[in-house]
Amino acid sequence: MSLYAVLDFLSNGVTRLTGWQVFFYTMAVTHITIAGVTIYLHRCQAHRALDLHPIVSHFFRFWLWLTTGQVTKEWASIHRKHHAKCDTEEDPHSPVTRGIKKVFWQGAELYRAEAKNQETMDKYGHGTPDDWMERNVYTRHSALGVSSLLVINFILFGVIGVTVWAIQMVWIPITAAGIINGIGHYWGYRNYDCADAATNIIPLGLLIGGEELHNNHHTFATSAKLSSKWYEFDIGWAYIRALEMVGLAKVKKRAPEPKFAKDKLEADFDTLQSVIANRYDVMAKYAKSIKHAWKEELEHLKHKAELEARFLKSSRKLMQREPGKLEAPQQQQLSELFQHSKALETMHNMRVELGVIWERSHFTRDQLLHKLQDWCNRAEASGIKSLQEFSLRLRSYA
Repeated sequence: MSLYAVLDFLSNGVTRLTGWQVFFYTMAVTHITIAGVTIYLHRCQAHRALDLHPIVSHFFRFWLWLTTGQVTKEWASIHRKHHAKCDTEEDPHSPVTRGIKKVFWQGAELYRAEAKNQETMDKYGHGTPDDWMERNVYTRHSALGVSSLLVINFILFGVIGVTVWAIQMVWIPITAAGIINGIGHYWGYRNYDCADAATNIIPLGLLIGGEELHNNHHTFATSAKLSSKWYEFDIGWAYIRALEMVGLAKVKKRAPEPKFAKDKLEADFDTLQSVIANRYDVMAKYAKSIKHAWKEELEHLKHKAELEARFLKSSRKLMQREPGKLEAPQQQQLSELFQHSKALETMHNMRVELGVIWERSHFTRDQLLHKLQDWCNRAEASGIKSLQEFSLRLRSYA
């Protein structure tokens, strides 16, 4: 082989693609990797939200072995533990307890450390693949895949193939370990006041396969669909629906979608069941009612000389928080606020009472229905417009 041929191979590989063609190839293969993580590892294996045809399932296993060296049991175990211990000291990668810088920049290291915890693997790794290929290839030789990929990329593209390989190697550590596990519990918006700090980063789940909708996921963890609002888009769900249409996937679980009976005048057992099943939607709508009540009370509160603008701003945020999550100083601040607004105090107290309906308790079904009906009657007799409108909507859950 001539020197020119060698130099040409080093520069172009066997494909002889242009720089832009290599760029689009890189974006395509990293997106397939993201799809494998969100569809196979996350929604199928970790949460059992769908079943995949063996062909699709094994393709993703092979692809993730080749492009990430990822072991299915390790990923599913660590993620299940994350949900079970979310934002506590036992959470393998929570920015709440470990700091955002630690999780964002060293998320992959945190993952590898937890993967060595045999107790985590034994407790949370049930139901993951345990066939001959998994035991003898994908798990035993997890580094062989990414090593092979380096050789393949070099042959395909020459020296630039090493750069393509490097991008593929950092893609999941940055997007999943850093952005989702880090920023997804630190910054963004929340549709639902779930028990942990999970947030939706952006409403368009494109770059990370829909995982950007992290608050939705933590609220309905076993749902195969991560989008919730009309303006949100989950591309991973689009792929799942496409696979389902051709018989290569079967969706098992989705987040409940509330249904309403128009002109329903009395809460009944169907209402009770629907309210409990859709409690996150109920509380999200109640939070909006609190916003309306706040606007109605704000002008009155501004005229109180002893209430500073900063106090009002922070109090508005506290009114949106789940009452059970408020610490003693925050509760004291709201008590001071309520001395100047009985309407806001009523809204806050009624929120606490509403939560009792779906909390575990000794109440019977009949007693819970009576509580719901009594709640609606008192809300509509309160004279607070936003509370009255919310109660009428609550009665119509069906």
